[in-house]
Amino acid sequence: MNDNVLLVEEQDGVLVLTLNRPELMNAFNFTLLNALKEQVDGLRFNEDIRVVIITGSGLKAFCAGADLKEREGMNELQVKTFIFTIRNLFTAIEDLNKPVIAAINGIALGGGMELCLACDIRIAAASASMGLTETRLAIIPGAGGTQRLPRLIGRGKAKELIFTGRRVDAQEALQIGLVNKICEKDALLSECQKMAQMICDTGPIAIEQAKYAINNGLETDLHTGLGIESNAYWVTIPTADRLEGLAAFREKRKPVYKGK
Repeated sequence: MNDNVLLVEEQDGVLVLTLNRPELMNAFNFTLLNALKEQVDGLRFNEDIRVVIITGSGLKAFCAGADLKEREGMNELQVKTFIFTIRNLFTAIEDLNKPVIAAINGIALGGGMELCLACDIRIAAASASMGLTETRLAIIPGAGGTQRLPRLIGRGKAKELIFTGRRVDAQEALQIGLVNKICEKDALLSECQKMAQMICDTGPIAIEQAKYAINNGLETDLHTGLGIESNAYWVTIPTADRLEGLAAFREKRKPVYKGK
């Protein structure tokens, strides 16, 4: 059994977190949840990290959801604790002030798909498949799936997938807007890194405020959302980065943003 359940690699402002329980299809147990939580908790004020990529190790799975072998030995209180922990963790990922990209390298089921839904951008290998399969176990998605999936792909399609517990392949996931892009498996991390580097070329404060405006504005009416956008824009006006962007444009050079 692999005790190093989460691999962490940082390069050029991009942090890659790899769920590392390939012998169990990277299923979540408490140890993996707590390891991921520790990393996420430390990211908000880490100015060296601009983008986070989350992926799975091995050839088969991104994440197959909860570790059902561990779940079998839990009492009801422990199950509630697990659900509370994973739900709050995924909300923290969604609310993180940095873009998070899910590199879906294989099967993403249940909590694995809910992790993808909490990320900002999803890029999948052409061989990947995903689904919220909880109803087949007589439970429902408990880490945000019933809320994030309909917001992403629409109410009717989300109900179909949740009610049936059906998996979708990468091509269908792209068609219904569940993922942003698909690519060959051996190019997956490269594609995610390319997108991450494009984000790293932008202003850090602008990205933080854009994510805040999108996430919070979508939960309101248009008038309120425009107010949220306006307030987020005001945050960028007095920054040195905004002046650097204008200067770089005028001087026809690449801007050097410092998040200030």
